[in-house]
Amino acid sequence: MPQTVALVDDDRNILTSVSIALEAEGFEVRTYTDGAEALRGLTQRPPDLAVLDIKMPRMDGMELLQRLRQTSRMPVIFLTSKDDELDELMGLRMGADDYIRKPFSQRLLIERIRTLLRRSALGGEPETIDPVQVLTRGPLLLDSARHACQWKGQPIDLTVTEFLLVKALAQRPGHVKSRDQLMDAAYGEHVYVDDRTIDSHIKRLRKKFKAIDPDFSQIETLYGVGYRYKE
Repeated sequence: MPQTVALVDDDRNILTSVSIALEAEGFEVRTYTDGAEALRGLTQRPPDLAVLDIKMPRMDGMELLQRLRQTSRMPVIFLTSKDDELDELMGLRMGADDYIRKPFSQRLLIERIRTLLRRSALGGEPETIDPVQVLTRGPLLLDSARHACQWKGQPIDLTVTEFLLVKALAQRPGHVKSRDQLMDAAYGEHVYVDDRTIDSHIKRLRKKFKAIDPDFSQIETLYGVGYRYKE
């Protein structure tokens, strides 16, 4: 079965050209020209990944993402204009996995789609828990096979990117991870994102853990250096 990508953009030229490129790579593509139409389609027939434009009629990408995140963890990539820095940061905080600025390289978009789809495969549900796949650090439990995270016995709903960042930090407590190292852990060596993307993910991670435990302070910032998981 081919993997399915949903494209949501009111620019029909983008929908057409990107659809052709994705179909040539073996993907099944569904297209939507506004957020309200997309919400119905993505809810009734969830794709494997969605690419959302931020500025659309009837329902913008921000509201669409917010509604999707109420029921779904599907990987989401935002398309933004070069002047939408605030929207990019807001989108990441709301649960987007990545963003690409217009105008963009179709080859880069396809590479990022493949990266996110590979990582979303971590969310499979095996019949039994493989202890080799489980990482525990005090009250933290990460089950890579099930894409499950718990803190003090309470489940925390993480995106694929957030899960990989926590895992990269918790694997070696006390060791500092630079932003470049965290980028490689979360996005792979061949996909570039800037420092603000990692910082936004970390802020969102802390917020999710603090919702369970207001005293959570395990992820430490070393200004100018990176982040580490407290021993």
